[in-house]
Amino acid sequence: MRYSIVALAVLGLLTACGQPQENNSGQNSQTAAEQPKQTEQSSQSETERLNQWFEEKYEEQLQQSPIQMTFLGRKDRYGDIDDMTVAAEKKQLEWLEGTVEELKANFDYDKLNLEAQTSYDVWVYQYEQAKRNAEFRGMDYVFDQMRGAHTFLPQFLINFHRVDNAEDMEAYIPRLEGGATAIEQLLQRAEQQVKNGVRAPRFAYEQIIKEAKGLTSGAPFDEEGDSSLLEDAKNKLSSLQENDVISSEQADKYEKEVRKVLLERFQPSYEALISFLESDIKNTDEVATGVHRLENGEAYYNALLKNYTTTDLTAEEIHQIGLDEVERLTNDMIAIKEKVEFDGDLQDFFDYIRTDERFFYPNNDEGAEMYLEDSREYLAYINEKLPEYFGILPKADLVVKRVEAFREQDGAAQHYYPGSPDGDRPGIYYAHLSDMSSMPKNEMEAIAYHEGNPGHHMQISI
Repeated sequence: MRYSIVALAVLGLLTACGQPQENNSGQNSQTAAEQPKQTEQSSQSETERLNQWFEEKYEEQLQQSPIQMTFLGRKDRYGDIDDMTVAAEKKQLEWLEGTVEELKANFDYDKLNLEAQTSYDVWVYQYEQAKRNAEFRGMDYVFDQMRGAHTFLPQFLINFHRVDNAEDMEAYIPRLEGGATAIEQLLQRAEQQVKNGVRAPRFAYEQIIKEAKGLTSGAPFDEEGDSSLLEDAKNKLSSLQENDVISSEQADKYEKEVRKVLLERFQPSYEALISFLESDIKNTDEVATGVHRLENGEAYYNALLKNYTTTDLTAEEIHQIGLDEVERLTNDMIAIKEKVEFDGDLQDFFDYIRTDERFFYPNNDEGAEMYLEDSREYLAYINEKLPEYFGILPKADLVVKRVEAFREQDGAAQHYYPGSPDGDRPGIYYAHLSDMSSMPKNEMEAIAYHEGNPGHHMQISI
């Protein structure tokens, strides 16, 4: 999905905690010996002030993003969805700019300890990055096949909006409506972008249409079983009834309200999205092309390079690094081929690994479950090894799940969603398993470690 400035900034925040640096001066006089202590106390005082300031700004920032607070396990603004308009992004950027001005005016950088200085630098950096990105606000795809809000928002409600009591269910219902509003806001942005030639390639449109239609299939939209969101609401209500939290009469009332919002708000917003995509698909590129084709596209590309690498390397320099790495890795693979005494060239070796049935699970639900179970075993093994190499480990557990049917894609990339900071909600390693012929066994161990531990779970949950 299109993450807000707030969500990105919150994810990037480093809190300014920690002990002041030791002073290793070798001076022997009493006055000189006392000086480091005074300096240390001064540094600690300024660092403590900055810590408190970050606490306050962090909370202000979180209050701008109900989605981010839910990810963190909190229930503030539990019935809301983030404002997805350009106006909201501009307002968030103005707020961030004001915090940087306040930071520079009120804190003495030289009196901060090293960790506090790092946090200071990161806060300024995230503003500079957001300001640079704002120049290209209309050039990123609003909807695509990898991170569109059309699938994220339902997934968010299903997996992250916990319903522990009646109040949580009462927040779930306006969030359904808020999701529809968000789709409408984002659709307006997409309609504006295509006027400037900014649109995803054809295969992305086709996938988004398929996913959007899938989310509006089943009850209450038609009679082919329950839709994903109605099924989720029913499951949440059943759980509340089983735990004697609500009565059957209350459950019926909530289910009727869910059905009403799905029919009157959710369905129209998704049908409008589908209609837009189907009418615009004739204008898409059958073969994906780069942003260089767009006006100011090269500047946008270079801004993205800076975002993702934090360097000033040019596209040509990065491309050359890639070529050098391909050569190095190719030589490594040739060495492996020779070690296992494979008869044939490297391409033959690749074809063998890609096609021999020994490297794949059965292409059915049973095979998918085998993939999940073996991935769990790999992660259980590596979890025992982590304390030998790392001092800080996530509080949250890590689970492995198959991607929900409404957004599952053949051969799509596995991905990760973070757990809550208190460890109550686990991190999730998701795998697309609708086509097991695209999920070879020889890749799964490395992917499990990349998406889980010691990869994204440690990186993001910590």
